[in-house]
Amino acid sequence: MKKIIIGLIILSLIGLTSCQRDAQTASRNLSKAADMFEIDRRVVFYNWITWEYILTIEGKCSIDSSYAMNNGFEVTCKVGEWQYKKHFLGLSDNVTYFAEQVKSKGVSIYHNRIIFKPQAIIPDIDFRGDLTDLPKND
Repeated sequence: MKKIIIGLIILSLIGLTSCQRDAQTASRNLSKAADMFEIDRRVVFYNWITWEYILTIEGKCSIDSSYAMNNGFEVTCKVGEWQYKKHFLGLSDNVTYFAEQVKSKGVSIYHNRIIFKPQAIIPDIDFRGDLTDLPKND
């Protein structure tokens, strides 16, 4: 009886994970590729009142709109080997943005992409200080 219950649980978990639509898997894999600076994007900020582009950012860019609740927006772009630029932008009722993926990218619709970076486990620590900053004993 236990084997039957365990088998049903495993089948239901497999069924739940396979219900994912192809578009969801492709979208998630494209987002991960962009976060790894593998996708060229064009991000345009547009003013609806003046009908003008405020700013255009192009390149291998990652977009973080999690600050949108505070009307903020963050774009990080790779500009060279070990060279990055980070842009912070504010959004308002008359300023909006759109992002365009410039070139297509081949991603799987059958497998979710998982990125594991073992070098991220060990932090890069910077030490700042001077012996004169230590408290003196009287």
